[in-house]
Amino acid sequence: MEKLRRVLSGQDDEEQGLTGQVLDSSSLSFSTRVKWFAICFAGGILCSILGTIMLWVPGGGMKLFAVFYTLGNVSALASTCFLMGPVKQLKKMFESTRLLATLVMLFSFILTLCAVFWWHKRGLALLFCIFQFLAMTWYSLSYIPYARDAVMKCFTSCLS
Repeated sequence: MEKLRRVLSGQDDEEQGLTGQVLDSSSLSFSTRVKWFAICFAGGILCSILGTIMLWVPGGGMKLFAVFYTLGNVSALASTCFLMGPVKQLKKMFESTRLLATLVMLFSFILTLCAVFWWHKRGLALLFCIFQFLAMTWYSLSYIPYARDAVMKCFTSCLS
């Protein structure tokens, strides 16, 4: 319908540009977006749980834990691309309110895998997984109005 409206108003695809054409051709219906969000998010949770179970496997359990836990977090984060689109997701991720949490989260993903595969430091990998969890939590709270403030007040009241 939108394409027909553009053609009738005199705006053809050449004026739209390459990015607009790609976004227009890959648009999904709302129900499809919600379904793929749910599938991707559930897959992320499943990978994270599977990774946590793999932590107790003797031998290479820490490697499997780090890979599955990181893959689960990446999948859960990517699932929101289905709801708002990848470009809008990236813009929101790097807004000033979420920038620190996003950078800590992305570096934690990378450093977790580096710690387990190249540096062979299991304790460091576990520490980076904890950073992943905290950064993902802080990032998620940024989407709920005043949630970060409530968490900060709760922790300050508990500590004082």
